[in-house]
Amino acid sequence: MSHRAPEERLEQLEIKLSYAEDLLDSLNTLVARQQDQIDRLLREVAELRCQRSEEPSQTFRSLRDELPPHY
Repeated sequence: MSHRAPEERLEQLEIKLSYAEDLLDSLNTLVARQQDQIDRLLREVAELRCQRSEEPSQTFRSLRDELPPHY
């Protein structure tokens, strides 16, 4: 083995570390964005549940009642 081999290996490891750090930053950004979306969706679901509970109770309707007249 030549004297340069350890230096080359170290350089390759530094390059891989740099790529891994970039990937980690990208994944952290993605996870944070997804968590924001989840939080927003949870708020929307809670609002819809609240709206539904405030509406007067609807009687059961058959799906046949929902069909257009031409069926």
